[in-house]
Amino acid sequence: MSPNGADYASLPSSDDTLRRILPNGITVLVRENRASPAVVVNGYLQVGSQDEPRDMQGLAGFVVDTMERGTQERDFGKLYEEVESIGAGFGLSSGTHITSFGAKGLADSLGLLLEILSDVLRNPAFDPLQVEKVRTEILTDLQERTHDTRRMARLKFYELAYPPTHPYHWSQLGYPETIAEIRREDLIGFHSTYFASEDLVIVIVGGIDAEVALEAVMQIFGSWDKHRPPRVSLPEVTALTERREDRSTLADKTQSSLCLGWPGPQRSDPDFIPCFVTNTLLGVFGMYGRLGRSIRETHGLAYYIYSRLDGGMGPGPWRILGGFDPANTDRALELILQELVALRTNPVDETELQDSQSYLVGSLPLYLETNEGVARSLVNIERYRLGLDYLRRYQALIKAVTPEQIQDAARKWLDPERFALAIAGPPAASSPRVT
Repeated sequence: MSPNGADYASLPSSDDTLRRILPNGITVLVRENRASPAVVVNGYLQVGSQDEPRDMQGLAGFVVDTMERGTQERDFGKLYEEVESIGAGFGLSSGTHITSFGAKGLADSLGLLLEILSDVLRNPAFDPLQVEKVRTEILTDLQERTHDTRRMARLKFYELAYPPTHPYHWSQLGYPETIAEIRREDLIGFHSTYFASEDLVIVIVGGIDAEVALEAVMQIFGSWDKHRPPRVSLPEVTALTERREDRSTLADKTQSSLCLGWPGPQRSDPDFIPCFVTNTLLGVFGMYGRLGRSIRETHGLAYYIYSRLDGGMGPGPWRILGGFDPANTDRALELILQELVALRTNPVDETELQDSQSYLVGSLPLYLETNEGVARSLVNIERYRLGLDYLRRYQALIKAVTPEQIQDAARKWLDPERFALAIAGPPAASSPRVT
């Protein structure tokens, strides 16, 4: 039993999680939860916006959105009628490096859920009518983005923080000019080239027998034996050497949104866990850490403010995000930079560090109370090669972080003079300075 009262010995591990690699390269993980009548299926394929041609930003997401609209055997109506008839649900999501999928239903529907997922992933129809419906929805969303201060600040941040040679520089959703030019044949070609069983991962959690679930996956996915073209390595992202800033004016808005940050450590970096704890202390724990206490509680300048460390297969961003009255934005920026300087200059108090560590350790078992939480954790464990016993080691990893490591992480990654800053809001938030 941990000091927080959580029984870490009961967390998923190699003792109770089946893991097999099928002959066609699919990795299957299954964890039984006999107390649950439901089952969750999560997983991913190695395909995403990283694989798009440079002049077709948004292609991967366009493909995935259309795949949900019907297969060669099940048109849109039949597909959703079949899913809803068993009280189930499913969905796909496109990212930079992977395409995720998921489904949830009663445990005795597992076979049908897997069969539907297999059909959607392998045999999408790309019905011309559905293609145009999806295109219209994406273009509408892109139009809405131009009027959303949060989304525009994030969009500009990525353009500032990452070079055009890196996929993180570009919007996964795409741009009006790229989405408008994508043809149905482009969707079909992208799917046939990149959607493959190679390195596919399927995670199943719920009221099922592990061996029975494995056998169901083998029967339904075992015949899919396809490789995708090798990926080109991600280009290197170097630390920022200057302050890069963009202030976008959005008419008819009353709030300014700020996104400030740096390319951060990827998930496999030894710095990730110390940075993870540092981020919790900076802008997560309690009322959003030091940033929340200073800028929102003490000075009353923020509608919201927090920090986020993404990690990932590449150098995902480490960001500070906030919303302000336009008149308060520059003062809030000054206070943010002061907090960064303080974190780099003064060792963190042991009590403050322990509070953040206890929060991280204590919240994990709560996250794993549901089948969905366990499934998501197992997906991440497999994706980042953390080892099936990672969750049982998690407490020790978090508790081992020292004040010196916190200060080192801040000094290495949180530079208060060299960063990317994007602010989007009404004209009062604008400034002639754009570097």
